[in-house]
Order: sequence, then structure tokens, then C-alpha cells
Amino acid sequence: MAALGVTLVALFVDLSPQVEGDFFFAEDDPQMVASRRVAELFPGGGLVILRVEDLVGDSAAYRPRVAALAEDIYAIEGVLSGFDAGTQNPVGSPLFERLLLNPDPAATNIFLSVDDTDPEILIPRLEAVVEAHQGPELDIVMSGPPVIVELIRRSLYRDLIVFSLAAVLVFGLIGAIVYRDVAIVVGTLATCFVSVSATLLIVAAAGSGIGLLTANLVTIVFVLTLSHVVFLTANWRRAAVEAPSRDAALWTGIKDTLEGSFWSMATTLLGFLSLLVATARPLRELGMAGAVGSLAALAVAYSVYPAFLGRWAKVPSTTRSFDSLAGARGRPGLVLGATAVVVGVLALGVARVDTDPGLLSYFAEESELRAGLEQIDQDGGSSTLDIVVADPDGGRVDGPEVFQRMVAFQAALEADSAVGVVVSPTILIGHARTLPLAGMLPVPMLLDLASTPQLGEVALGFVTPERDYAHYLLRMRESRAEASRQGVMDRLSASAVEAGLDPVIVAGLYDLQAQLGRLIASSLRIGIGGLLLLFLGVAFAVSRSVPTTLKMWICLAAIPTVVLGTFGLLGIAVDIITSPAANVALAIGADSMIHLVVRARRLGGVHPTPWRAAVAQISRPVLGATGIISAGFGIFVLSSFPPTQRFGLAVILGTAAAATMAIVVLPRLVDGLANPEPAATG
Repeated sequence: MAALGVTLVALFVDLSPQVEGDFFFAEDDPQMVASRRVAELFPGGGLVILRVEDLVGDSAAYRPRVAALAEDIYAIEGVLSGFDAGTQNPVGSPLFERLLLNPDPAATNIFLSVDDTDPEILIPRLEAVVEAHQGPELDIVMSGPPVIVELIRRSLYRDLIVFSLAAVLVFGLIGAIVYRDVAIVVGTLATCFVSVSATLLIVAAAGSGIGLLTANLVTIVFVLTLSHVVFLTANWRRAAVEAPSRDAALWTGIKDTLEGSFWSMATTLLGFLSLLVATARPLRELGMAGAVGSLAALAVAYSVYPAFLGRWAKVPSTTRSFDSLAGARGRPGLVLGATAVVVGVLALGVARVDTDPGLLSYFAEESELRAGLEQIDQDGGSSTLDIVVADPDGGRVDGPEVFQRMVAFQAALEADSAVGVVVSPTILIGHARTLPLAGMLPVPMLLDLASTPQLGEVALGFVTPERDYAHYLLRMRESRAEASRQGVMDRLSASAVEAGLDPVIVAGLYDLQAQLGRLIASSLRIGIGGLLLLFLGVAFAVSRSVPTTLKMWICLAAIPTVVLGTFGLLGIAVDIITSPAANVALAIGADSMIHLVVRARRLGGVHPTPWRAAVAQISRPVLGATGIISAGFGIFVLSSFPPTQRFGLAVILGTAAAATMAIVVLPRLVDGLANPEPAATG
């Protein structure tokens, strides 16, 4: 089944992540309304910038080299138009100086307008031309939204293949060390492969491919399946010592584990389903795929894995267990107090979590790619922002008075520290007036001429035919420290109002990143908060005790607090790829607690100290699962892609916190402080 599943996935599932061209938003997402409106008013393509540096200092040969490079690039299918310092003279032109010149006199830009060709197709075409011209004479770096999106897609795809496979190998290796049983290790891996394959095939059949967040779906489903397998193995081993036959031991193990597994699945399922109400497609895709994975993990774990236990797994002669409450029963307050202090300190960092990281944070700081992008960012900005303005009184933007206000707004934008290069109708008119005799013509006539096909209709990218709206295209600096993107955009909109203009639309990549940051923060609040709320019902169904339910909830709430608080205090960004890690850790923590409480409740009528006995039986599988999962996700920390690193770190933190809460804190809250009578426990 595992081999068949992997074969079918290889044949019918495209594992290459499909990253949307507009910074992770789909065309039908409500966040794209403003961007679609700008595209309707001002037809034009996407922006790609090539920074071309002269490495030999030969200015006479530099321009012909740039011209040759530009000529080959303009011939690429998907490139609509462009400007370059090889065929245009940028000196003296307000437009060309802003587009083509850099603070470094040894470097100039090639400024491209591209169509909506998939970046996965377009960027390799550009790279082929760049590689042909790159050499000891020229250093060429590309940037722009299509380039950034394609680079992120490649990083996700590489990590999906390399680190998912590496994590699986580590899961198997650590499992072999923990269980020392070939049948259990092979059975675990086979079961997880079947579960992952089934999930990928179902998701693909539903018409949803691998997206931005579902790129880590393989490891998420693997871990969800592994959790069921670990607890089923532990309960089977305990039952096999005294059971009269392998079949009896198997059914006892399934009976002792299934209730906990079901409620664990239900909690995880509801958590993923809550993402279906999100307004961004990547979150909805993760919600659907995660829900399928949660169901597949439970179904496969109980339909495939028992065959290995019932036929080939070694029957232990004795079971090893330990009591984590031993030696500390008289001092539960000390342990709980120390835990409360640690969690309380980390809670201070939750409010400082950065869910709106800079665009450059998606690339490793020491990498050559990051250095090139930073250079372009410092030269004139790397994120685009569109501001559409109008006269508050409804006048034409080419009228003398309104146009002077636009000139004032241009100056205010260029004086802002977060803004790099600004191109607008005022710059276009300034360029037109450098042409022979054009300086004598009025602004409306110059805009009319620039809107004709003979001049490439360039003005249509900056003013509407009715002259009721004007378009400012900004390149924003990502390397500048700002309080928030929204704060910057509010400041720029206020500058428009001060200049006497109405900022009717604010859109572009910079705005989309700000919206994405708000979505991440909202998904963390709603997703984690909703999951915690749902857990109250699940916890009561499991424990059948209000006090125990509340104590379980407190322990579970500490898990995302540890993860997010640590990230906040250390200044580690939580991007959209990292954000699901807290939910994964929460699901792992819920598993451990649910299995522990179910076991304690069942021992309540037959054991004098049910919680101590439950901890002794559950501690080893919890710690084993923690070690396996932490080692597997530890591989992700070695990635060269920072979001993957952060995802792995977050899961490790959450898994460690979950194990601590399940086998150290919760038993002491329920048994150590309340000290109930055995019959009333649970």
C-alpha cells in the first residue's frame, strides 16, 4: 500500500508549490480588490528590475554591453516593454534618472514591464539571458514581485523534497533507537507513507494543488499519523505482557487507544476546519488539506498499522515505565510555580510577535541572493506601492492647480524615509519637457501625446483617459526599520491630503504584505483561540470533570504562549509559512493530554492512584514521540530558507512544551494540588 501510494503520488500529484503571483493572494481574494482596480484604471504589466554593475570600470564598453543585454531581454516572450541605460540616455531626464540611475555610478538598472505569464515560466527565460551576459565584466541581479515569488516557490519546493525526505529518515532512525524493533519501525513508516499518499491524492482529486502553506503538508500529516501510532504501540506493548494471545493484546491496545485518538483527531480537525473561513486562499487550502490529513491519519493508523503489531512486532516480556511524579509528590507547588514563572515571562513576548516581517526576511542574511536584493532595495526600493489620487472637488488632474498639488505630493513622497523611487505624471511631464519644443506645450496636450500609440501609450499607466485619476508608482525600501507597513501607508496618505489630494486607492505588493501581516495575526488569534475554545468541549467529553477540563485548558493554552512568546522575545518573525507551526504544536499537545486523561479516567475505578499510574504508562510514549518529532523537525532548522527554519523551530518548541505540560504540569495540577480520592479522580 505504501509503495502503491508513493507511485500514484509521483504519477498524478504535482508537488511543485503553486505560489500566487500577487504575493500569495489569489485573484478572487478580497485583498486583491484594490490591486484589480488599479490594473483596470492603469493598464500595464508587472515590474522587474535588473541591476547591472560594471565590474571592470570600462565606461566606453559598458553601455554597449547593457544595450546588448537589454535587446535580448526585450525579445523574451512575456516582456512587454522596458527602459535601459544602454539605449536611452538617462542624464537630464527626470524619468530616466529615477528609473535607471543608482547611487552607485558603476551600476544602472534595466526597468521591465512584464505580462501575467506565470513566474515559474517567465523567470527562467530571464535567467537564461542573464546567465549568457553575466561574467567578469557585468554583475546582474534581478528583483521585483514576479522574481521574489518565483524564488520563494523554488525554496519551498526544494525544502518540500529534501527536508521532508530527510525528516522521514530521521523519524525512522530515532524510531529504531526508541523501539529496537524492525517491524514497528517499518510499520510506522509504511503507515505514515500510506496516510500522506492518501491525503495528497484526495487533495489533488479535489482540484487543490500544493500551495504556499500546504508545501509542509507531508510532514504535518506524517506527524499526525505518527502520534496515533506511538500511543497505539505503547498500549499494545503494555497489553501484550499479560494478554493470552497476540489478537487479544491487539484488540486491548486498540480499545485503550481509540477513544483518545478519536478526540485528538476531532480537536485537530476542528482546528483545520476553522481556517476555511479565512479570506486568503493559502489559509483555506491549508484548512482543507489539514482536515483531510487529520481524517486520513486516524483511518490509516487504525486500518494499516495494527497488521504489523498483530503479526510481526516483538512481544515484550516486560514493559518499562516510570513515574514522573516520583520524588516530587510532596513538592508540586515548586514545580508548578517555576513553570508559571517561565510561561508568564514568555507571555510578555506574545504581544511583541512580528507578523509583518520584511520582504527580505524570506531569504538568508548571509546569502548572495539576499545581498543582491538588499542592494536593489537600498538603491531605490524592492516593494511596489500604488497610490491613486484625485481632486477632492472632482477637477481634472491635468488642470494647473491640481497639477501643482501633484508636484507637491511628489516632493513629499520622495522626502519620506521609507520611499525609494517615485514615478508619477509629474515625472512623466518633466521627461516630456526635455524633448525638443515640448517645453512650450501645456500639460493636457503633453499627456494626450504620451497616450498615443506612437509614444507607446505610456501616459495611460499614470493618468486615466478622462483625467480624473492620477497614479503614483512607488518603490518602497524594505531594509528601513518602520513601526508597521500600515503606519507608513497611513503617513503617505496623510501627505496626499496635506497636498490637497484625495488618496482614493492604495494597493500593490507593499499593501498586500501589510494585509498578509494582519491576516497572520488574525489567524493566530482566531485559529488558536478557536481551537482552545473548542478544546473545552473535547476536554470535558474526555475527562467528564469541570475542574480537570479547566486545568487541561490552562496547560494547553501554555503551548502557543511558549512558542509565540519565545519568538516575540527573540525577535523572530512569524511569516505566513511559519504561522501554522503553533497549531501543529497545539495538536500534538492535545494528543498527549487527551491520552493521559483517558488513561487516568479508566484507571480511576481499578487503581488506588490512577494519575500516577497513568503518568507511568503514558510518559514513555509521550517522550518518545517528542524525541522523534523534535529530531525530525530539527532537520528543518538546517534549511537555507528562513521560513522553513522558523517553522521547524516553532514545532520543536511547541512539542517540548506540550510534553512538559502533559506529563509534568497537568498531573500535578490535578493530582498533586487537589489530591483527590482515587475513586473521584478524573
